[in-house]
Amino acid sequence: MEWVETTGKTVEDAKDLALDQLGVTADEAEFEVVDEPRPGLFGRLRGEARVRARVRPAAVRPKQHTRRPRPEGRGEGRGETAAGEAGAARGDARRERNDSGRGERSGEPRGGSRRGNDAIPARRDDRRRDGAAMGDGSIAESPPVEDVSAAAESFVVGLAGAFGYDVTTRARIDGTEIDVAIEGEGLGLLIGPGGRTLLAVQDLARVAAQRRLGDHETRLRVDVAGYREKRRVALERFATSVAEQVRETSMPRALDPMPSADRKVIHDTLTELAGVTSRSEGEDPYRRIIISPA
Repeated sequence: MEWVETTGKTVEDAKDLALDQLGVTADEAEFEVVDEPRPGLFGRLRGEARVRARVRPAAVRPKQHTRRPRPEGRGEGRGETAAGEAGAARGDARRERNDSGRGERSGEPRGGSRRGNDAIPARRDDRRRDGAAMGDGSIAESPPVEDVSAAAESFVVGLAGAFGYDVTTRARIDGTEIDVAIEGEGLGLLIGPGGRTLLAVQDLARVAAQRRLGDHETRLRVDVAGYREKRRVALERFATSVAEQVRETSMPRALDPMPSADRKVIHDTLTELAGVTSRSEGEDPYRRIIISPA
């Protein structure tokens, strides 16, 4: 993800603007402070704060190893302690008591060696299925972005089918960014008021892809019936209208709380307009934009 650079009266103001431009929350971003305001006369600050920020890359979680049972005789000749030998003897005695009569009648050998040998391949299968680290200690690599895109598409098609919708999907991949577009008729239920259901579908698709493939360094966005583009146009028109009111009245205007993606559109629009400035305040999900005269 590319870095963005923002300025503000304080470092926190500059970080807030960067979060709105990136469309993410604070725990999903990483920052570099380039400049800080310098103290001046009478306690005033001179200059502006400048920070660089980007979306924090998703780290691949190291997988836990499954301890394999030690084959019989592995410790022979390697200085096993007397306590270990006594424990092994007690284990052999218990297995012989449990298997007495049963193993002899079926012709199976005593000592439970068959049970132990069957357990090892099963655990190997579990590791392969869960994408865990292999026996040499290596960590599973991030899956190809094409696989993540296919997993997300498969999930949203299945989800739409559960709602009774017949949909098609179209994916666009740009580096590590994936845009999945869902097309169909009457998909309003998948969008919800203000696009809130759409955001939930997007989060579920991301989680489903992670569960299927493991952690991945991608950023996934989901759109339904072109809603995001329509929303962007409407927000740009709304921001322009509010900016005109602020210029005419010279009074700041606080907007209703909105998601980070919508705030990014508002900020981007206002940066192109003269006579107004914008900032965000509050914590998600109640974070809002304040538009003030420049």
